[in-house]
Amino acid sequence: MCGIAGIYCFSQEAVNIDKEPANFTKGKDYPGKNVRSYKQNGANTILLKEMTDAIKHRGPDDEGYLLKDNKGIQVFSGVDSPADIQSLYPLLYYNQEGAIKTSLTSEVTSINADNFILGMGFRRLSILELKPIGHQPMWDEELKIILGYNGEIYNYLELREELKAKGYIFFSHSDTEVIIKAYHYWGEDCVKHFNGMWAFSLWDDRKKVLFCSRDRYGIKPFYYAVQDGVIYWGSEIKQLLLTPIDKTLNQAMIWRSMKINSLLVYDDETYWQHIHCLKPGHNLLITKGKIISTQYYDLDVANLESSKLSFNEAVEQYRDLFLDSIELQLRSDVEIGATLSGGMDSSAIVCSAVHKQGKPLKTFSSYYAFLPELDERKWIEKILQKNFCLNYLVSPAAEDAIRGWEKLTYYNDCPLAAGFVSQNAVMQEAHRQGIKVLLSGQGSDEISAGYRHSLYRYFADLVRSMQIGRLAKELPEYLKKDNKAFSKLGKIMLSTFLPESALYNLEFRYYRFEPFNRAFTREADKNCGEQILKKIADIRTSRLSNFLYNMMHNTSLQTLLHFEDRMAMANSVESRVPFLDYRLVDFVFSLPSAYKVQPPYTKVVHRSAMQELIPDEIYRRQDKGIFSSPFYQVWMKKELKPFITDILASKTLRQRGIWNLPQINFYWHKYLAGDNSQAEMLFNIIALEIWFRQFVDKTAGGYK
Repeated sequence: MCGIAGIYCFSQEAVNIDKEPANFTKGKDYPGKNVRSYKQNGANTILLKEMTDAIKHRGPDDEGYLLKDNKGIQVFSGVDSPADIQSLYPLLYYNQEGAIKTSLTSEVTSINADNFILGMGFRRLSILELKPIGHQPMWDEELKIILGYNGEIYNYLELREELKAKGYIFFSHSDTEVIIKAYHYWGEDCVKHFNGMWAFSLWDDRKKVLFCSRDRYGIKPFYYAVQDGVIYWGSEIKQLLLTPIDKTLNQAMIWRSMKINSLLVYDDETYWQHIHCLKPGHNLLITKGKIISTQYYDLDVANLESSKLSFNEAVEQYRDLFLDSIELQLRSDVEIGATLSGGMDSSAIVCSAVHKQGKPLKTFSSYYAFLPELDERKWIEKILQKNFCLNYLVSPAAEDAIRGWEKLTYYNDCPLAAGFVSQNAVMQEAHRQGIKVLLSGQGSDEISAGYRHSLYRYFADLVRSMQIGRLAKELPEYLKKDNKAFSKLGKIMLSTFLPESALYNLEFRYYRFEPFNRAFTREADKNCGEQILKKIADIRTSRLSNFLYNMMHNTSLQTLLHFEDRMAMANSVESRVPFLDYRLVDFVFSLPSAYKVQPPYTKVVHRSAMQELIPDEIYRRQDKGIFSSPFYQVWMKKELKPFITDILASKTLRQRGIWNLPQINFYWHKYLAGDNSQAEMLFNIIALEIWFRQFVDKTAGGYK
């Protein structure tokens, strides 16, 4: 796991930045504080260095740089590189005056790197091939293929053997070298052979092509921006804010994310108009002055729910695929741990990992003793007793939220969600215990119908297919579980007769938008656009599969993976997600809806496949909800009340010109009086204001 940075003049002329970027300064104690503005003399190399330094947290173990001009290539290490790396490559660093030098000694003169065609920077978190030969950027024997890569290719050993059989010679045991040789043999189709998570940039000097790629589901981030014939890219948005690009805010995206519960990624859009994310399952090719984005992977819509397997056969195949995913993702040269919440997904990962490696592993959990719905210790203990695992428990306090909110906003490049305190505390403890890799359960709900909304679509499919017998058997039991029968029936009927795109827009407009519409000024609300989710797909399949397809591609999964990556990397930890092995995803989407949902249970095939491995109490558990932090229930009313009151009364919030402050204050006082219905909205307003202060107000001159 690492971080990448790059600059490429795709006109094949030397990069010549003729205007000074914004001085993206941070406040006290922030990793990006005191970033100097870039002078014309040597600007490009300093810019590349600053872009790479901005993600030091992603790779504290090593740093590397490569500069290419028309005459050749220069390769450098950095001051954070181990001594054995520094002995192989000259240092690239700058002194207080901003001069680029190749040694810490003052006698060495500045390098001649004022202009270059291609620059690549890299920060490394060493997990596979810990020796110096794993250093990046990495190149082939002829110095014709150069790679900067973030991620893990889990099937690299199998690919290595396949390529060796074709005559390739390997000099390391790293997956990075496998990517280079795979590209040499298969070209751009190499990514179709990878099982893993990745975001990389590869320079092919033979074809004069820059080839960039992102994994199938967007587990690893890749951002880019283009201006004046130059493309800039990196693992995090903050890197691109250091460049001289136009930094106009994408207001529609900001308002959209506020209304749709922290929707951070929408197609290729970000909070900045000119900064884009490379979409999951896509490649980016820069050649002959053109930038071409192509899709190399999508779920096979034609084969959704096409499987003819019996339920028992499906359970057996699911178990085999999941255990193989676990086995592949246990490959590492450092110790691996796991997050553990007491639910089906994390329990399945821990039990399967212990089963595969034949020994316990360290697990990490958070809890809040004062709130039963956020205290999973009794469930966690059942997993520990079965597997003899060591568990590290953390219980964050409200003070941790106040202290960490701004800092973690910086690391995430976006407004935070309410679970940030718990998620960060777990990652922080893993780092403290020397764990560099954690297995996590993200993706299971999206592929196996774990969310309650899945049930509406499931029953809608029964209505549409006139399965009266199953409706009569299953629906009454579902409706009588609580006092929301009328609301449930309404949502089932809407799911029956409306296409997914219309259902999403209707659901969000009336269930979520109205309070936000009142909170926005009229002018700000116009910026959101008439149709909030234009990219929702209406694929010709069951309502349930259509819903899950959109969860994977257009709504929740991308946001969850964003926070998973940033929170882990903020603590220099790699997070791996076994449920997103593409073989498992494709298989589950090929199964009938009835294999995923059998009320009152969801994730039925997954649950059945894990029955022999997990405790029976976990197998039968139905009350597991989304684990978060106690902001809405307690903290915002008590410990955080002065903090929030100050922000709501602040001059900066008032001067945004986007909020209907009397309406927001009305919601705030209703919340303090015991009405929690708008707690999430109030939290999102505070989170957005902190983001504005961190990324807009603290940028010299602001973003225009």
